[in-house]
Amino acid sequence: MPSSNRSSSGSTGAVCGLRKFPRRPGVDAATIPGVRGVKTLAICATSIFLVGLDTTIVNVALPSIGRDLGLATADLEWTIDAYTLVLASLLISSGALADRIGRRRVFRLGLVLFAIGSVACALAPSIGVLVAARAIQGVGGSMLSPVALAIVVSVITDPRERAQAIGVWAAVFGLSMAAGPVLGGLLVAGSGWRLVFWANLPIIAIVLVLTARYVPESRAPKPRRLDVPGQLLLIVLVGATVAVLIEGPRLGWSSPALLLGYAVIAAAAVAFARVETRRAEPLMDLRLFRRAPFAAAAGGAVAVFVALNVTLLLGTLYLQQARGLDPLAAGLVTLPMAIGATVCAPLSGRLVGRVGARLPLQVAGVCIAIGGFLLVGIGDATAMPVLLMAYLFAGIGVGFANAPITNTAVSGLPPERAGVAGGITSTARQVGAALGVALAGGIVARSGTADGLLSGEATRPGWILVAVCGAVVLAAAQASPRSSSGPDGKRNTSWRAVRAHRL
Repeated sequence: MPSSNRSSSGSTGAVCGLRKFPRRPGVDAATIPGVRGVKTLAICATSIFLVGLDTTIVNVALPSIGRDLGLATADLEWTIDAYTLVLASLLISSGALADRIGRRRVFRLGLVLFAIGSVACALAPSIGVLVAARAIQGVGGSMLSPVALAIVVSVITDPRERAQAIGVWAAVFGLSMAAGPVLGGLLVAGSGWRLVFWANLPIIAIVLVLTARYVPESRAPKPRRLDVPGQLLLIVLVGATVAVLIEGPRLGWSSPALLLGYAVIAAAAVAFARVETRRAEPLMDLRLFRRAPFAAAAGGAVAVFVALNVTLLLGTLYLQQARGLDPLAAGLVTLPMAIGATVCAPLSGRLVGRVGARLPLQVAGVCIAIGGFLLVGIGDATAMPVLLMAYLFAGIGVGFANAPITNTAVSGLPPERAGVAGGITSTARQVGAALGVALAGGIVARSGTADGLLSGEATRPGWILVAVCGAVVLAAAQASPRSSSGPDGKRNTSWRAVRAHRL
């Protein structure tokens, strides 16, 4: 087929029967929607399920890990945050690398690294090894989350099929985050916490085989340059912030180590802003934050994932330590959250396409706030229906949040800037996850009882924080488009939201 002067939106390419299908530049094989698109979506969605699952599945295993390694639960925060911190820091660079050297190549490398990290976690004899192994998982995960959706977009070129793909994608991602405690409880109750990591291997093996057979290689027509200085400064900035929040309750907020941490955060922030504003192709285009809708979307993404991770971490510890439930029972109590997130994610995507981002984001904020308020008065004997209802509202809020946040971030932007905006909001989600774990861990560190167990009353500051996060999301909704047309007057369809995640 002739290949001259094709635009990034696709021109006539491969012919199958009587239909002509658009073809994206940089794709080695003919990218025909339909069966092939479904297979590619299934393969890539499985990888994003693993990434989201390993963000939360360890929560329910923390008491078991602590007993096995002889550590208090409060000493295990880095087990979760080593993963989310690395994932958040490398998302944008991994996407840019994939656009340059090949998305399938980087995707497969990510799967291999994720498998190596999983094996190391399962065999870890100490907390140091476990944290290092979780960081390796985070590196692999950063090569899966943005790259997998870019692969799907390069294969599924029809706008309607892309809209369906983003609905499936949002549902899978929401399910993976919220289902972590349920599946984790099942695995821990069966054969101990190490099975949580061994279970990744057969899934990764299957995805690797299917990727080699069904996923075409693709690259961006004009790949962005890697911003090494910006990447290093972002790692320092995010890492130092999370470290201060984790270690502050133990070391003291005015200790020399924390004072040094504050200085590092300030210096890294100033240097990052200086570097990024002077580069032609920065890691983060900070000019986007001048747009109120984008700044609100990024802040809303952080708030949603702070709320989600505080709810999951405090909730699973409360259920096991204050209520005496085993890991499986504790995981099952969170099942309404998984159901709410899974059902509402695709519904939210359709609602955004019909009425714009504001209404679904308002629903998300209200539901998250209700989930937090229901547990503000929690005690060791709080009725189980109250807990179940709180988890259901939290899950509905998380499910409704993702699609309008992405839509708000990219509304009115040209495609070349929408990709960067989507990458930043994806990073904001993972930063929120890391901050949520750190903040919840601080509550655990300060509020444990004399026997080292967490009481219901001690978790109350966390539920207040969740309610406040809901209010932040509600405020972010006010900067969202009122209708399905953005500030540029063009209709914001779901496929445009997909484009925003290409990094």
